This record gives sequence, structure tokens and C-alpha cells, in this order.
Amino acid sequence: MLTSAQVRSARHALRLSVSQLADASGVSTSTIKRLEADDGMPMSTKANLAAIKHALESAGIEFVGTPDDGPGIRIYKSTQST
Repeated sequence: MLTSAQVRSARHALRLSVSQLADASGVSTSTIKRLEADDGMPMSTKANLAAIKHALESAGIEFVGTPDDGPGIRIYKSTQST
């Protein structure tokens, strides 16, 4: 399971806009905005959360911890401009 903070952090770490994440995941921008505005466990369908998780993982994010114990992210894709 993902927390809203993990999704927000992952999107920001990858420097993705809400629209870019929506395109990559197939989830609407309004759903992503609502999900990111929540605290803790987001209120969304399992399919939407799975699609967002897959899109972020494919872009270089690893989700670590559990919602109750140290939820976070690891970044495997460089976000530095070259």
C-alpha cells in the first residue's frame, strides 16, 4: 500500500507534473490531485493505486516501508540535468 505522501514525494522527486503522471498511469489528473491532498492512506480504487505505483516504479522509484512504519521512497533515476 502507498501513502499520499509517498506519491507526492515520488512525483516531485521525478519532477513530474500531475498531467505527466496522469498520462503515464492512465489515472485522471483530478484523481491524482485528490489522492495527493489526503493524509495517510489515500482514498482511491486499488486499480488506480496500482496504476500510479507502476508508473512511478517504471520511472525509477522504489517504495519502502509500510504505511505504519517508515513509509518512504528510494530514487533510482537521476533527476539531475546533464
